[in-house]
Amino acid sequence: MKLSETDRKILELLSQNGRMSYAEIGKELNISRVSIRDRVHQMMEAGIIEKFSVVINSELVGKTVSAFFEVDCEPAYLVTVAEKLVNNPSVASCYQMTGPSTLHMHVLVEDFPSLESFINNELYGIEGITRVESHILLRRFKSRSGLKL
Repeated sequence: MKLSETDRKILELLSQNGRMSYAEIGKELNISRVSIRDRVHQMMEAGIIEKFSVVINSELVGKTVSAFFEVDCEPAYLVTVAEKLVNNPSVASCYQMTGPSTLHMHVLVEDFPSLESFINNELYGIEGITRVESHILLRRFKSRSGLKL
């Protein structure tokens, strides 16, 4: 599916407020609510819109420590290690990267003892990991969920 300028405007509005109604979007773009609904459904069916979700402030729900990890793995264990990590509730995101680190991961935990426990009991216990480097977030200047067009 090729995106029209109208589709891009709809996506921009939804990225700013995913709860915006089709009627509100239609009013903003001077298009009928039914047309907006049809366009959104087409973008969902095409996979352009993967899902609608809520962004939760991790600190306000008790996840006050945010850490980023670079994890090197033996090649034969890469998928197994990644599958174990993504199934851990503390892992917010996990990516295979180019460069010296095989996996890049973002972890959210309640406190430093929880981070220590994650490292010692969860991470170091996974077979195939050869190196772990961690970086603890001090301050967030920008955080964005999703793509901006």
